[in-house]
Amino acid sequence: MLKDKIAAFIEKIRAIDGVTACAIVSRDGIISGKYFDRELNEPWFGALAATILASAESVGNIVGMKSLATVSILSADSSILVVGAGEHFLIAALLKGDAKNEEICSRINGIAAELGRTM
Repeated sequence: MLKDKIAAFIEKIRAIDGVTACAIVSRDGIISGKYFDRELNEPWFGALAATILASAESVGNIVGMKSLATVSILSADSSILVVGAGEHFLIAALLKGDAKNEEICSRINGIAAELGRTM
């Protein structure tokens, strides 16, 4: 049942135009579900995505930011979006082009909110 729910969320993320790869990761860095379009060290990817979000949340708290939930890592031709999805999970998505694309970010944030509510 849990595996099927996670798979359904992965499919929702994959359906977003511009997403090339994605994972649902526990807050402690374990990949619960994934779709990757390339070879990569999956345990490290999960651990680092969780670390990046936790670090961003910590620095946000230090400077007084409220409800920090998204981190963008930008490069010239692609980007990574790490989004908190409730107390237990996060979504890490690799995107074509710019992670500042509001429609992509909005859709992933909506899926993250749904994941956080249901899991």
